[in-house]
Amino acid sequence: MKYVMFYESADDYLPKARRYGADHRARLEQTHARGLLLAAGPLLDPQDGSAMGVFTSRQAAEDFVSGDPFVLHGVVRSWRVRPWDEFLTGLTARASAGSGEPGAAASSLRPASGEPVARAD
Repeated sequence: MKYVMFYESADDYLPKARRYGADHRARLEQTHARGLLLAAGPLLDPQDGSAMGVFTSRQAAEDFVSGDPFVLHGVVRSWRVRPWDEFLTGLTARASAGSGEPGAAASSLRPASGEPVARAD
């Protein structure tokens, strides 16, 4: 189970984002280096929110938010954390490490439960 954090930017976020951007990025990098943050970045469609991050636990996401300069200084209007049941684990790593056999990467895909993924070969 992973946890996805969504940020919604405040209307007047840009000047504050410029001011606190380096501190926000440093917090992202520190959290990632500790293995708690797997991915983060802005969403390209404003209807979906402003940014998201994928964390290893709800606690890691909430701890990040509680000290994030973007939250503390009003860059972020609101945030939420949602549980995410990651279905395919390690897709990129398996595909890039492939054995050279056609379909080898696809055949090794497994959902988080560990059960094989059905294939139509």
